Amino acid sequence: MEKLSFVIPCYNSETTVSAVVDEIISEVNKLGYNEYEIVLVSDASPDNVYAVITDLAENNYRIKGIELAKNFGQHGALMAGYRYCTGDIIVSLDDDGQAPLDYLGEMLSTLGDDCDVVFGVHKNYTHGIFRLIGTKVNDLMFESLLGKPKDIMIDSFHVMKRFVMDEIIKYESSYPYVDGLLLRTTDKVKNVETKQRERISGKSNYTIKKLISLFLNGITAFSVKPLRISTYAGCIVALAGFILAIVTIIRKLANSDLAEGYASILAAILLIGGMILVMLGMIGEYIGRIYLSLNRSPQYVIGRSINCEEKE
Repeated sequence: MEKLSFVIPCYNSETTVSAVVDEIISEVNKLGYNEYEIVLVSDASPDNVYAVITDLAENNYRIKGIELAKNFGQHGALMAGYRYCTGDIIVSLDDDGQAPLDYLGEMLSTLGDDCDVVFGVHKNYTHGIFRLIGTKVNDLMFESLLGKPKDIMIDSFHVMKRFVMDEIIKYESSYPYVDGLLLRTTDKVKNVETKQRERISGKSNYTIKKLISLFLNGITAFSVKPLRISTYAGCIVALAGFILAIVTIIRKLANSDLAEGYASILAAILLIGGMILVMLGMIGEYIGRIYLSLNRSPQYVIGRSINCEEKE
């Protein structure tokens, strides 16, 4: 039977991670999987979650613990965990206990020749407002920039074949975006509808700042469409300005007493100036990320680990 690898980024979850691990062990035993491993990655969590991870790993050789030297974000933590996976099928999930592991068997059975990645999704999300906004923005971004089918939903709870993960960890940019890497690797993606659970404790760690950062990672890492949109917008504004100039000249010739339109001039200046600043900002974002990637800014730095052996 194939070996399962579970990868869980951990942040402010010292009170929940043990319950998640216990449920994983119970579920894999129920499904009859004798070979599995659980990779827990503390993303420089400010609580004592790594102490909990260490205790779990000392009592179970199948559990691997990693602590990052600083906070690199959820996707950096996932990349760190993936590089220590040895399983044939990789399962990614959050540390808050909301992942419906009782659907794991159905998700695993959905994998096949016509499916490389399965997302466990549900229609009625009860996440916080920031997480809901991020989910909606990500969905629109995937559709417009990566060609995601509208009937496919993306979620942090997913399973994938080994070759997909092997392709993902080849990505060396300083700004990893796992969901985008999944869709870039294969289009054989399916959904399994699940039922959402309540969070065991605590609240979402997503903030506006993190959502904006995640959004920028997505739109700049896999597509140049934002630059093309800026070009199109610039052409439209230039055309509108040219038409406005022609109309103004005609009106002035037809009525020499026509008063100067200070308000319209100011509006045009602000519009054009704003468009220029947006375009320059977008170009600057791309250039900045290219600069950091060329300087090999790390996706993550491992501070310490337990039960982990470096893969060749």
